[in-house]
Amino acid sequence: MEKYDIAIIGGGILGTTISYWLSILYDIKVCVIEKENTVAKHTSSRNTGVVHAPFYLDPKKRKVSAISSLISHDLWEILAKKKNLPWSKVGTIEVAIGEQQHKTLEKYLKWGTENGIPEGQLELLDSKGLTKKEPNLKAYSGLFCKRDVSTDYGIFTKELNKESEKNGTKFLFNHHVKDIEENSEVKLTFSDNSTLVSKFIINCSGGNSLDIAKKFGLASQYNDLHFRGEYWVADKKYADLVKTNIYSVPRFPEFPFLDPHWIKRVDGRTEIGPNAVPVMTPETYEGYTGELTQAVSKIREIFSGNVMKLFTNRSFLKLISKEFLSSVSKSAMVYRVQQFIPSIRPEYFSEHGTAGIRTPIITPKGTFMSDILELYGKNSFHIINYNSPGATGAPAYSVFIVRQLQEKGILDYIQKPKKSFWKFEDIVLEN
Repeated sequence: MEKYDIAIIGGGILGTTISYWLSILYDIKVCVIEKENTVAKHTSSRNTGVVHAPFYLDPKKRKVSAISSLISHDLWEILAKKKNLPWSKVGTIEVAIGEQQHKTLEKYLKWGTENGIPEGQLELLDSKGLTKKEPNLKAYSGLFCKRDVSTDYGIFTKELNKESEKNGTKFLFNHHVKDIEENSEVKLTFSDNSTLVSKFIINCSGGNSLDIAKKFGLASQYNDLHFRGEYWVADKKYADLVKTNIYSVPRFPEFPFLDPHWIKRVDGRTEIGPNAVPVMTPETYEGYTGELTQAVSKIREIFSGNVMKLFTNRSFLKLISKEFLSSVSKSAMVYRVQQFIPSIRPEYFSEHGTAGIRTPIITPKGTFMSDILELYGKNSFHIINYNSPGATGAPAYSVFIVRQLQEKGILDYIQKPKKSFWKFEDIVLEN
């Protein structure tokens, strides 16, 4: 039976980045457990690829995410230059359709300053200023962020996977956790009945993180829901109607979803989306139910848990009905984007783009949890509700997690730092 000092469940961008930091700082036995055949198979690759500036994050309610995003921008740029990875400074404009949404942009401008976005990186434009910058863009006003970048987080994660492996981390692919036995150490049993033992577990398993935490006897008071975001790809001759990423102010700010936007991907494609369609599993990229056994289990959970309270919220039901319509109707999706790019037409989009799934946590009150949930078990640490801008903030947030584990004495090992393109102590000091 293999024995490890630290076992990380989840080979997405967060688990892989934490493994990288551990491999840089220590000579200890670390493994990353991933049920797929490679890293970044799901959310870490199925996203917009935008390196977000945190102007839209409340500096009080989402302080950690804002700081992580701000610091990580430069870390990702260092990695991109060092390894010659994709990095395109396209910028983002958040548009307001009317006066009320304009007030939200004024708030975002203030938040951006409070969150540390450098002076000169944010500019509030009126309708004429928007048209001057992007002739096909029509809106009441817009907040232009020069700092936003288009990249490929899947490629970043695979590069960190290579570096972590070079430093001694073992990546265990095709390992699906079936059972957990926790005593003085933790014994994990996988679906093929193989096992391993670790002194400590870090749970970074994305859409499955709550299920893993519950196997440890934690977080029983919470439920989750899976929402698929769908995109359409613009035909090549229409891809540059607008050359900047365009987001719009959310119509339902109390829910963790974005209104459809216009995304300039680093490979040259342009996509519109997403919506937020409820699905039964965190890997249901087509259809709505996914694997039958999992679907039945999720339906039972919905009717017996916190989610039922959410379904009594009229605003939520209104949102879901519109989101579902944009799933079955391309015209409905395009119409929503026409509110700020009126020249586009449904026939400009002939293929589906990348679908991704977000898994927000539902509280006992039937509301969406607004920020990351961190939980300690006897020999485990769990990161739950790590959603957007999770990929953007992963390098710095991983440092904060490692530092937290150090301070609690969990990483009580002699440090033997190795050469790295990122500096751990510099990031700690920035926080």
